[in-house]
Formats: sequence, structure tokens, C-alpha cells
Amino acid sequence: MTEFIIVIAVLTYLVWSIYLEDTLPKRYRQRNCMGKNWKAVFPKNSKNEIRSFLIFFTDAFAFDEKDKLKFEPSDKLLTIYRELYPKKWQADNMEFETLAEDLQKHHGIDFESLWHDDLTLGELYHAFNKAQLPLRAK
Repeated sequence: MTEFIIVIAVLTYLVWSIYLEDTLPKRYRQRNCMGKNWKAVFPKNSKNEIRSFLIFFTDAFAFDEKDKLKFEPSDKLLTIYRELYPKKWQADNMEFETLAEDLQKHHGIDFESLWHDDLTLGELYHAFNKAQLPLRAK
């Protein structure tokens, strides 16, 4: 009986750890690298600048950094959020609050003034990039 309980516990742990390992919604997980889409929309920006922004975004949403290029400029923040929490009753991890706080704290960007229901990552990147310009001029 004890062996049976141990086997069940190990199997439960394995299934649970696999489930928790990748928090990226399936819609994005299935994508290839979207780097070319970012460069097409923002040709003057370096890959490093784009990646820095995407790391900033994935950190706020608690996604793995390795998934940063699974997102493209036309992705809507609210759609990403709703893919994470498809049921209205689900409690979230305060992704928008974290993003807003980090934008204000580190880049002086007022997320609330940018917000609209169709806000895309590309629009957010544009604001992020604009906020960085004075820093590069130094």
C-alpha cells in the first residue's frame, strides 16, 4: 500500500511539474520565432533592443524568457491575458499590475494612459522605445 501511495505521489508530481513548466498558452507555444515580424515592423531597431523589450514583457507576465520571440507586434495584450485566463472566475497573477508598475518604475511610462482594449505589443514597444531615446542620447 505504501508503495502504491509513493507511485501515485511521484506520478502526480511529474504531471504537475510538466503542467507548470510551460505557462505559455498553446496559441503562442505553437509558433515559430517571430523575430522577423518584429524587424519588419521596427526595421531601425536592433534585435537586442527588441529582445530587451520582450524580456521585459515576458518577465511581467511570468513567462519563460526563452519564449520571448513567440510573440509578435500585432499581439493584443488583452488577448494574451485572456488566453492565460479563459475562465472569468480564474484568479490572475496581476500581470497587468506588474507590467504597469515596472513600466512606471523603470521607464517612466504611464501604462494607464496607453491602455485601450486593443493595445498591441507593437504599440507598447513603440512607447517603450520612445522612453528609451533620451537614455541613448547621453
